[in-house]
Amino acid sequence: MRRIEYFFSVHSAYAYLGSTKFTEIAKSAGCVIEYRPVDLRKVVDACNTVSFSDRSFAHKDYFFRRELERWSQERNVPILSTGPSFHSHEIATASSMVIAAQFQDIDVAAFSHALLANHWNKDADLADRSTLVKIAASVGLDGEELLKRGSSDAVTAQYDANTQEAIDRSVFGSPTYFVDGDMFYGQDRLDMVERALKNPYAGDFKISMSPK
Repeated sequence: MRRIEYFFSVHSAYAYLGSTKFTEIAKSAGCVIEYRPVDLRKVVDACNTVSFSDRSFAHKDYFFRRELERWSQERNVPILSTGPSFHSHEIATASSMVIAAQFQDIDVAAFSHALLANHWNKDADLADRSTLVKIAASVGLDGEELLKRGSSDAVTAQYDANTQEAIDRSVFGSPTYFVDGDMFYGQDRLDMVERALKNPYAGDFKISMSPK
């Protein structure tokens, strides 16, 4: 069975907006999604992308207000008009719960979506443990157990490995999808992901790590 490698952050607005569409595409194509939650802040720093706080007002207003509004309508996905109150809080705990669930061979599609949806639609604080337990319970999972397992060395190592792999493979944002090694950045590329699953794009898609 073909697999799509999915590098994302559990607090990513655009991962949220594309989440349902992405799972529909994968299901229709008979593909398995490999969920790779990453520390997006480290990924962004590693590729020398300008941090969110250092971007111009015009850039932030366009990409994180107007574009979010339009894609919310395009995907028919509700989203907070002012953005989450707790967006700057740590995301390692929530990410580790996703990985802990994977270690138990649990399909994490519903849980990953629930984290994104609660953050961007219900203003959930993904650093709050009681909130995370409730979100897990909403999709039939034992949140307390996932919190416990999420603090293990093995889970921490996997989270670090996911993040380092994203950096090594030139990922620079969330969500990023790999179809047979071909990278697609952004949920606005989901139509291309869908096409690639049926008819791969021609050309050399290997990304050079050195300047031309």
